[in-house]
Amino acid sequence: MHHVDFTNPDRPRTPKYSAHFYYNVIKDNGFPMPDDEKMLYGHFREDFMWSTASSAYQIEGGWRADGKGLSIWDKFAHSPSRILNDDVGDIACDSYNKIEEDVAILKQLKVSHYRFSISWPRVLPDGTINHINEAGINYYQKLLNALLAANIQPQVTLYHWDLPQAIEDYGGFLNDSFVKLFRDYADLMFDRLGSKVKIWITFNEPIMVANHGYGFGGFAPGINSGPDTLPYIVGHNLIKAHAEAWHVYNDKYRAKQNGKISITLNSDWSEPRNPYRQEDYDAARRVVEFYLGWFAHPIFNGDYSEIVKTRIRDRSLAAGLPHSRLPEFTPEEIKRVKGTHDFFGLNHYTSVLAFPVDYGDDASFDADKGVVTVSDRVWLDTGSVWLKVAPFGLRKLLNFIKEQYGNPPIIITENGVSEKGTVDLNDVHRNYYYEKYINQVLKAYLLDGVDVRGYTAWSLMDNLEWAAGFSERFGFFYVNRSDPNLPRVPKNSVNFYTKVIKCNGFPDPESGHECLNADVFNVF
Repeated sequence: MHHVDFTNPDRPRTPKYSAHFYYNVIKDNGFPMPDDEKMLYGHFREDFMWSTASSAYQIEGGWRADGKGLSIWDKFAHSPSRILNDDVGDIACDSYNKIEEDVAILKQLKVSHYRFSISWPRVLPDGTINHINEAGINYYQKLLNALLAANIQPQVTLYHWDLPQAIEDYGGFLNDSFVKLFRDYADLMFDRLGSKVKIWITFNEPIMVANHGYGFGGFAPGINSGPDTLPYIVGHNLIKAHAEAWHVYNDKYRAKQNGKISITLNSDWSEPRNPYRQEDYDAARRVVEFYLGWFAHPIFNGDYSEIVKTRIRDRSLAAGLPHSRLPEFTPEEIKRVKGTHDFFGLNHYTSVLAFPVDYGDDASFDADKGVVTVSDRVWLDTGSVWLKVAPFGLRKLLNFIKEQYGNPPIIITENGVSEKGTVDLNDVHRNYYYEKYINQVLKAYLLDGVDVRGYTAWSLMDNLEWAAGFSERFGFFYVNRSDPNLPRVPKNSVNFYTKVIKCNGFPDPESGHECLNADVFNVF
């Protein structure tokens, strides 16, 4: 449990992590349940938004229906070996033809809200307002009407990764013209759909667009051989495009439509691998600063954080470059970007343990961050290798946002867990995950004073999980892909989530609260 330095004649002993662990076992005389793992009973605010989510490419299908243009994911998925099992979203869950079925299962869940995304190439096939596809707009009008008729409020994402291929052909996010193209697209959607929408989200997880699309290359458009500046240029243009859409809504539509608009950012929570090493604490902080702060800091505070700017600039200059690989905002852009939020949209799934690593001369996002992350082996596995069950991280991340960004209203816009392999509708692991994570949200709200306004479970139904294809299933409803009708079959977790919604939290089991005996839909 101690490392002995045999190169030193004094043979110094340095405790390993196991020594600290064993010390705590002795001190506690066993394994008492930590306070942060104990169940908290209580309720969320009366107008709390209970939601579930999907995205256009993952569920809609209809990839060439009624004048829809190609997206970068259409092209990416049709390229060999890009998606597991060469799965494609040509049909997906066929939601383009199943509005009634989808609204029916939403009603079954008893959600008050539903988050979905608009397919940009479905409404603007070439990405520009020069060619408006009315059939595409009609689809979303019908969906919105059906949701409102069911008393379900829409939360609409303008961009969830399916860029029109026509825009990518001209440089996509790397081309400065993207900012205006997105502004025009957003303006059209506000004009045509905004009377039925009270919550708008500009971009979903921009870090994934920048890093995985233009850095690692694992997501569309699959660029992994370009200059190491590409992810930062993409991120820069995404922030500016978000700001322009926010200003369009604020200036032209807010007064008459009375909605709210912001952006959804994703982040793991990060803990030091060795809690007794300051270097690991610093590494853990950098993980959150580079993931969440890359986009949150400019939008909420006006510019990239000093940690991000300093590390990228220092490593760029050390490599002999004349300036930082991270673009700079002009004073006018800082003013334009700062404050373009009505709430903080947060996607969160898991946590990591961090420790510092020197990547040498490597010029990449990971090298700039200077961190390697691992999982604690005691965290439960899921159907996704990157997703381990660590509920405490969500509460800590919510508190981080409260402290760093002025306690903004927070809507959790995604949180969920996967399975893979044999289909089992008795998804008790999902019940466990949601109970533990949602209870951490309740603790952040009741105990910490975090201004949490809503929670969104990912996802409504099993769908195409990007590069993992249909192999990883996050849904409340199983989609039977062996049946051409693609029926939605409820899993056991439908019961659980419905009861949490009915109770608006977790009442004390001994309280006799009426929701505890609610006659919710029985899956079996």
